[in-house]
Amino acid sequence: MRAIKQFFATSNSQINLGLFLTTFILLLSIVGPWLSPYQAQEMVGARYSLPQTGVLLGTDYLGQDVLSRVLHGGISIVWMSLASSLLGLFLGVILGLIAGFFKHRIDQVIIWVADIFLAFPHLILVLLVVSMLGRDKWLIAITVAIAFVPGVIRLTRGLALSISKHEYIEVAEMMGYPYHQILLREILPNILTPLLIHLGTMLSWSVALLSGLSFLGYGVAPPEADWGLMVNENKGGLQIQPFSILIPILFIALFALGANLLAEGFGRKFSRISESNKHA
Repeated sequence: MRAIKQFFATSNSQINLGLFLTTFILLLSIVGPWLSPYQAQEMVGARYSLPQTGVLLGTDYLGQDVLSRVLHGGISIVWMSLASSLLGLFLGVILGLIAGFFKHRIDQVIIWVADIFLAFPHLILVLLVVSMLGRDKWLIAITVAIAFVPGVIRLTRGLALSISKHEYIEVAEMMGYPYHQILLREILPNILTPLLIHLGTMLSWSVALLSGLSFLGYGVAPPEADWGLMVNENKGGLQIQPFSILIPILFIALFALGANLLAEGFGRKFSRISESNKHA
């Protein structure tokens, strides 16, 4: 508990900036549709019109208001990236704890399957599934989560192996405590901090992956507004109306940057606290 209090009692610029950026994007994605001057699919002018009164960021390849598309387009990438990251962490932690605690054959099977999935790049794996089963948003989010699971398994397994060697774990086993109680009450709390740090990294990866899918035409299906899809749809008008591409790219970058800064900032803070506790 002392380490946890120290962990949250201090702050640094990376964490503050990361928290600001992610909170800003989250709030924008939630309230954006209510702030939008037009509907996401509403035609308001000529194709690729430059910014002017009534269309502050101009229009896109169909004559839709870029600002309205941006304000409507954040919710899909935000909830899909959060859902895929949390689901990937949840599944990976469960399997990693089982592999790290029970060892032997169960460990070998889980790691063998995880290594097979790790052989496939995340983007290739998701493209393969989406191209066969369709572009449903929940299917995409679940597939991205599954792509993240093997990495979480390996991380959790390594952490669990180091904790399971401690004497209090052996004592708990000798006293006949149920395995699930040892895993959830003794091992998981002691490896939670690095797992939460990894969650921030996964969030930044999922933002980049989902945006890449939409850009390649395998993500959110038109005519729905989505930042990655906007880049794909308007790439032909970059020199005519750059705002239709640059603005969604900016928000994608800010979201990914915020998540990455949070993960890196908390990672450095945890390392400093661990070092100080060693010398205490």
